[in-house]
Amino acid sequence: MTNAAQLITLDNGLKVHLKEIHTAPIISTWIWYRVGSRNESPGITGISHWVEHMQFKGTQDYPAGILDREISRVGGDWNALTHMDWTTYFEILPSHLYNLSLKLEADRMVNSQFLPVEVERERTVIISEREGNENQPRFLLAEAVQNAAFSQHPYKYEVIGVKEDLYSISREDLYQHYRRYYQPTNAVLSIAGDFNTHSLLQNIKEIFGDIPSGDSVRLILPPEPAIGHEKQVHITGPGETSYLQIAYRAPSAQNPDFFALTVLDSLLTGPSSLNMFGSGGTSNKTSRLYRALVEGEITVSCQGALHATIDPYLYSINLTLHPDRTPEEVLFAVDQEIKRVLDSPISKTEIDRAIKQARALFAFSSENISNQAFWLGYSEMFASYDWFENYVNHLSNVTPERVLQIAQTYLEPDNRVVGIYIPEGG
Repeated sequence: MTNAAQLITLDNGLKVHLKEIHTAPIISTWIWYRVGSRNESPGITGISHWVEHMQFKGTQDYPAGILDREISRVGGDWNALTHMDWTTYFEILPSHLYNLSLKLEADRMVNSQFLPVEVERERTVIISEREGNENQPRFLLAEAVQNAAFSQHPYKYEVIGVKEDLYSISREDLYQHYRRYYQPTNAVLSIAGDFNTHSLLQNIKEIFGDIPSGDSVRLILPPEPAIGHEKQVHITGPGETSYLQIAYRAPSAQNPDFFALTVLDSLLTGPSSLNMFGSGGTSNKTSRLYRALVEGEITVSCQGALHATIDPYLYSINLTLHPDRTPEEVLFAVDQEIKRVLDSPISKTEIDRAIKQARALFAFSSENISNQAFWLGYSEMFASYDWFENYVNHLSNVTPERVLQIAQTYLEPDNRVVGIYIPEGG
């Protein structure tokens, strides 16, 4: 990102990030709330995702059907995402219609109705979504691994929630969750596109400025106990393919270890950390595990997954098994490659290539207008905008010695859960 972004905090606590980009007559508006599955507990798992659904049911001033037609008519787009630590809503519109996004988001920050009939309709939709996921081997495996990796922390639950909770959550539960977290002090507004900063800021102040700030809802959770010893979970289900997920407890995004682990991930599986918008032309074919496992016909694919989170989460190596291989063979092959990292010096050339690939993926993911608007708010959800601004520098400072230290610290069998998925009858 080359042009400087402006950061302003309104009197009611709403943080606003603005970045002028005049390459196309569009504007991308994102509003972020620090609420996700991390803010849930047994009995209300999945509630943050459900509230997101309800935010598209409209308000008295902005009925849902009218907004859908209006945004589609002008060639715009709107949607939302719920994650472990955050929920975000966005609109991409012709730049002269920026006030539509502002008024919509300010209105549904305060005035969403949660009509009982709509709550029940969405209950059916979300349970159906959950049941569809249960036909996906990767979902079943990931859910089992998460549950085994955490004994206390809400990260143990999938964002969509536990099915029993989806049957029992009430309209009042949903509305209280909405009212607690949807307020200016818990929100960030990030906008990029074709606008004048001074004029846009005046409109933002007029539209959002009178919304009461609300109470602070920053949640500090007790530390999750260490995994302590290798755990294995075995899952059977639909399909014809076997999968292996090896998940290590990983540092939070604000831990300096996160950046070195990002480089180690790039070395082992190819660049994947913070990959929100596709591959960007990067390839994992030079990575160690690809060469050893895929080219060696031990697995069909291998991918890494490292998420930037508030609290320590997981670094996962996800593998699709070759039909002629067993999970035990694949796990042994992965461990041999990790042992090679630990036992043999890593060349600076290989580290530099891993850093270059991770930086290339990062550059791709922040190149267009909407992606830039995304990044303006994203890092505020688990750290601050400075985290994003300094990301590339942090990667560039990683040395071979640091990567070795990180591998020794995190890639230990006692720090992992191994998930094995075998098709029924397999």
